[in-house]
Amino acid sequence: MATVLLLDSFTSRPPIYRPTIYRLHFIVFKERFVCCRKKTTMQLLIAFIFLTVSVNALVEFPELSHLKSKTSPKVQAQAVKDLIQRLINNRSSEFEVYIDESIGPKNRNTFQLSSTENGIQIIGTSGVAASMGFYYYLKYYCNGQRTWAGQQTELPPLLPVITKPVKVTTNDQFSYYQNVCTSSYTMAFWNWDRWEKEIDWMALQGINLPLAFVGQEAIFQRVYLSLGFTQADLDAHFGGPAFLAWARMGNIQGWGGPLPQMWITNKLVLQHKILARMRSLGMIPVLPAFAGHVPKAITRVFPNATVTRLSNWNSFNDTYSGLYLLDFQDPLFLKIGQAFIEAQTNEFGTDHIYNTDTFNEMKPASSDPSYIRAAGQTVFNGMVAADPQAVWLMQGWLFLDQGYWKPEIVKALVTSVPQGRMIILDLASDTLPIYQRLESYYGQPFIWCMLHNFGGTMELYGAVEQINKGPFIGRQFANSTIVGIGITPEGIHQNEVMYEFMLENSWRSQPRDVNDWIVKYARQRYGADSPSAITAWKLLMKGVYNCSTNIRDFNHVLITTRPTPTYNIKIDIWYDPEDLFSAWDNMLNASFDLNGSELFLYDITDVTRNSLQIIALQFYSAMVTAFHKKDISTVKEAGQNITNLLADLDHLLSSNERFLLGPWIADAKSWATDDNESKLYEYNARNQITLWGPSGQIHDYASKQWAGVVADYYKPRWQFFTNWLVQLIQNDSQWDSNIFEENILSTVEIPWNIQRYQYPTTPTGNPIAISKTYHDKYRPLTKGLFFRKLWKEAQTIETNI
Repeated sequence: MATVLLLDSFTSRPPIYRPTIYRLHFIVFKERFVCCRKKTTMQLLIAFIFLTVSVNALVEFPELSHLKSKTSPKVQAQAVKDLIQRLINNRSSEFEVYIDESIGPKNRNTFQLSSTENGIQIIGTSGVAASMGFYYYLKYYCNGQRTWAGQQTELPPLLPVITKPVKVTTNDQFSYYQNVCTSSYTMAFWNWDRWEKEIDWMALQGINLPLAFVGQEAIFQRVYLSLGFTQADLDAHFGGPAFLAWARMGNIQGWGGPLPQMWITNKLVLQHKILARMRSLGMIPVLPAFAGHVPKAITRVFPNATVTRLSNWNSFNDTYSGLYLLDFQDPLFLKIGQAFIEAQTNEFGTDHIYNTDTFNEMKPASSDPSYIRAAGQTVFNGMVAADPQAVWLMQGWLFLDQGYWKPEIVKALVTSVPQGRMIILDLASDTLPIYQRLESYYGQPFIWCMLHNFGGTMELYGAVEQINKGPFIGRQFANSTIVGIGITPEGIHQNEVMYEFMLENSWRSQPRDVNDWIVKYARQRYGADSPSAITAWKLLMKGVYNCSTNIRDFNHVLITTRPTPTYNIKIDIWYDPEDLFSAWDNMLNASFDLNGSELFLYDITDVTRNSLQIIALQFYSAMVTAFHKKDISTVKEAGQNITNLLADLDHLLSSNERFLLGPWIADAKSWATDDNESKLYEYNARNQITLWGPSGQIHDYASKQWAGVVADYYKPRWQFFTNWLVQLIQNDSQWDSNIFEENILSTVEIPWNIQRYQYPTTPTGNPIAISKTYHDKYRPLTKGLFFRKLWKEAQTIETNI
């Protein structure tokens, strides 16, 4: 405990205070050294060195000090009170909320909790800090939790007393949220009610730097029309509602469109509400900026403009890709960049931080460092021309391509902006940290991020040890320029435990004992103690949530992948499957105690779902082996086993509202003002989660295990595949992936994309009863040698990765 307090004291103070605190705590350390009988001299010395390195590694950036809330303390306090009222209704009067910046160090969030005669007093340096304080109390005093799947916020009749005031300060200046893709993979069709819930969740988790990308098409439309472009030009430029993220980054244009005017207008209105709420809580919203990608009509409107045609992206043809990029020396670049920021500021105001990515998954036209330096300078100057206090926030995803982004090229880009005026999101620090290779981005501040999820796919996955230790390693790294931590999932609504765990790193002073933490997590999640549930969670954290081989969850889910006889099932396994199946056993045992818990019903569905998808590997292996042996009867039997499993899976998913396709499509259609718009939005919703393009350019990348799509899309695909293999054997033909893909596309995939069947939006059935039925049916199949052998082989392969 002493070590925790020492580290909190060090890391929560700006550098100007540290020499004094350093001496003060060395005296305290000496006292602990003498008194502590459980620690050896060497252990204590190592602990002290750890503290010293941590302190010396931290860097402050005065250039970022203006990135703070401009909302009055009174307004922030009321916003937090309103948030608390939304969570606990009439019990909210038992909490007093105050905002006082003086209780903590500059550029950090601090909250203080204490008991009063009337209940609990929360003082925060901002609305976000106070919200964190409430959530801390909810979790660690009342065993509560608020997540995407629901909430457990039943308070005890008498609020637990805080015997000694609790004060917590964050380690860093920022806590960041969102990938630029999240706005499309998950948030594309959200209305204000859903956004309000998400902003509440952000505040509770201490997120003070959220991306705010909604409504930007209205601003671009305003700017482009004023420059002489026509609406037809913009119709060909903007992406469809489910594909805006990639149109904004210059990857695609026009696909899924044209974008209706009412969509553009209504999203503008929504953005006003989003920004007002974020700012009322003391957040610093990150707004978009101009990256240089322009409509193809640029050559007509500005025939003298210097442009470069970018390469096509991910197999999209010239119709939907190959955008034009303005030359960085062309005066028009600065003109558009400035005009966009000015128009956006006039509409929404500004918090002086902007995100834009010019080369996301797109290779620049030149590898000359001077070209790249000019690119960075011009993008930044476009911001500064309109906002002299502008700070550029950039995703560091592009730097994973080491073939192009060699150190000298990266350095040319990130140092093209004055030090402290660019923040880089080290986008996948959890599995592929880049800051170490790039010397802390050559002096520019960065944020340590957990990417975790790709495409919003649904598979139990985590890298808990990297997440537990990684941010602390980032802060200790030589000359570290870390200024925050963040979460950057491409899609959410999955693996909630990883996000609860990760975001506590904003204030934790050292890595946690995972077993101890997960016991508390289970109690908070269900509001009750259940030995079986705790055992299940320990098994999950030991296994499926403890990927230690830097494998990223790249949609490797057999049943939602277009079938092929060459699928490598070992990529689905980075843990002993028996740990998952044993967790399934224990979850079902826990159902006797927790059957009234909303979050438990979600979890039992989720664990059963993942168990079934892993069991499918055994059927698939039998099918492929039989195909190579030309054993038709076994191919048919294995294929029937897979399609039966998919039918059972769909039945299970139908019992929980969080696993239904219906709401995704209904939310999309809710934005429509006529049937044509309704048809367009539904097609966008269907296409993104299946084909991702007109003919499967990025098929299955954003696959979802939702009731409806499992039964009517994935199951027919596997039936088609089974019949195809049988015909190949009968005709003595070889597998040809091109011929197969052409046929399954036209027979199964495109027809489902264009149909308009109305899927249910409410669940049917009992998740616990259904899970028990399928546990009885499928669990015996896991007792053989198949999964033990698969795990042994997977370990050998992954050791070599």
